[in-house]
Amino acid sequence: MTDVTVAFNDTDTRPVAPSLLADDLKEKVKAIASHCAKYRGAIPRTAYTQFAVTLGCFAACVALMFATVRDAYWLTLLLSIPASGLVVRLFIIQHDCGHGSFLKTPGENNFIGRLISVLTVTPYGVWRRQHAIHHATSGNLDKRGVGDITTLTVKEYKALSPSKKFRYRLYRNPVILFGFGVPFFFMFIQRQPWAQGLAFKDSWRSIMGLNAALAVFYGSLIAIFGWSDVLFIAWPILHLATAAGGWMFFIQHQFEDSHWDEGEEWDFQIAAVHGSSYYILPPVLSWFSGDIGLHHIHHLNSMIPNYRLAECLSASPELQNINRITLAQSFKCVGYKLWDEESRQMVGYETTR
Repeated sequence: MTDVTVAFNDTDTRPVAPSLLADDLKEKVKAIASHCAKYRGAIPRTAYTQFAVTLGCFAACVALMFATVRDAYWLTLLLSIPASGLVVRLFIIQHDCGHGSFLKTPGENNFIGRLISVLTVTPYGVWRRQHAIHHATSGNLDKRGVGDITTLTVKEYKALSPSKKFRYRLYRNPVILFGFGVPFFFMFIQRQPWAQGLAFKDSWRSIMGLNAALAVFYGSLIAIFGWSDVLFIAWPILHLATAAGGWMFFIQHQFEDSHWDEGEEWDFQIAAVHGSSYYILPPVLSWFSGDIGLHHIHHLNSMIPNYRLAECLSASPELQNINRITLAQSFKCVGYKLWDEESRQMVGYETTR
């Protein structure tokens, strides 16, 4: 393994040899993990307040959209922006329920998670299993393929046939990925129990149960308001919400100084802290995204609910200076397509010429 560069603050960018990676770096990460452990655990009053406020705001937005859909559709589309942001926030609550961190008991978490799934069109049980695999394998080159965005190494890409290179480039094209791919996955692929990377028996009940709930929910709305009104309201909300959620997930792991290892060199805590970004967003976007931009904290300890992430960050100068990415800087990440084993960075296609 080549030397790597580790930064715990703005000036600490010295090269670190492999021996220190196993000693000095691990000790620092363990100290951060001990700090994060203080913030795990649900606060029911905060959780239920967050859920009620988010759901209430979403219901108000949708009601206004129904009131304007026939006479002022431009306003309906404008309202779909905050409505989609609220779906992202609801998804983060569902996400925390899947980790068992949002509320204190499994029953409460599962009930809220499944309830929200009707609005996020994401099967709670299947997603929970896929996401658990993602957390257990994130940054592990030997265990890619479930719950993540397909990422090849430079060597793997060079070994592809021209047609496969084209398919990979098409897949990683931001217009295709966020404008079509992610929305298509959430709205259509997630309706199919045989397309989840899990055993069919592990997907069937969760997906078909949600499909039945969606049929009842949207069927009732169509019976009351008509199919066109429901379509012209639901589609922009879900399309924007899924694209935005896909973008957040992309930035959380596809930045230049991300961290990947293979075999015995992979370490869960190091991969969590250095393979996940600290996405610095304006306050309003942080609110809509449930502070999930503090992703290095979340991956290090998934039992910290979203409403405690900022508190954990503010008490740790080390966490505040790891993998910082601003909104402006994040747009550069779409240029990173491959993991370069030599430089140990995400790079673009130009390195393969």
